[in-house]
Amino acid sequence: MSTDQTVPVLEREAERAQLAAISSAMMRVYAEQFGREPARAHSHYVGVDAIACFLRGTLTRAERRLSTLDEHQRLRDMRMLFQYSAEDEFRSAVEDITGRIVISFISGIDTKSDVASEIFILESA
Repeated sequence: MSTDQTVPVLEREAERAQLAAISSAMMRVYAEQFGREPARAHSHYVGVDAIACFLRGTLTRAERRLSTLDEHQRLRDMRMLFQYSAEDEFRSAVEDITGRIVISFISGIDTKSDVASEIFILESA
């Protein structure tokens, strides 16, 4: 997927709709995992075979408490456990929306700024 001006308008619109659907799907998975949706999410193609989704405002009330206590490593460890326990849901959502197989899933969080990322490497088209 490209944002090059030579790409037909309909293809760019389809790409934007796909990325919006991925952002919505990530918010749903977070809501199911953590009991609340993030404040916002946005997704982007990174080249033609990767998608990055960034989510803000993901921490629960208890997690924010750990953050204010400077328990960032404990919070990261706990969050990674839960995020990777939902790996199948994350992968399935992207595969269903893109029609492509996710060959790699990478999850991360910055507990100080409350920004999470979900990275998906896709099988070549």
